[in-house]
Amino acid sequence: MENMIEVDNKKLEPASWVEEHGDFLYRYAVSRMRNSESSEEVVQETFVAALKHIEQYQAKGTERAWLLGILKRKIIDFIRERTRTVSLSEEKIIDLPDTLFDQSGNWNKDIQSAGYTPLCSLERKDFWRILGGCLKKLPSRQADVFVLREMEDQGTATICSELEISASNLWVLLHRARLQLSNCMKMSWKLDSE
Repeated sequence: MENMIEVDNKKLEPASWVEEHGDFLYRYAVSRMRNSESSEEVVQETFVAALKHIEQYQAKGTERAWLLGILKRKIIDFIRERTRTVSLSEEKIIDLPDTLFDQSGNWNKDIQSAGYTPLCSLERKDFWRILGGCLKKLPSRQADVFVLREMEDQGTATICSELEISASNLWVLLHRARLQLSNCMKMSWKLDSE
């Protein structure tokens, strides 16, 4: 019991955090960051920050929820830092095949009716595995804005501030990410089902 710390009449056991919450936090980080080494790093930073600021624990929720809140902030910090170090000139813009669109720029109806139904996809076990694989194929800046917007549910103003981009740049990046993810997931489902 010597490893316990009391904060606001609630006992915390930092020595057990890695064993009790490490796997959960790591899986969460990997699902957002798409890189195991970076995920390990932010989870370690989460534990260090929690120890450093343990007096800020308000005992309003569980230890896991408090650690998850710290982890989410660390993920955003990591994405912000990575975005600052990756210049736009290093980004590869992947052009989608012309077959996705007709000559006027609208979705090709044959592609739309090719059998990909998102609601059915959500029911499949492989959805998250395939989404993670497709996110890895995106340029990092596009993947970052997609994760922050769609998975972390961050607002436009927050994302623009965190990544130091304009709203119009955000929408362009999101549009490209969604198109590429749509194409990648469709192809992955097709390959998976064959």
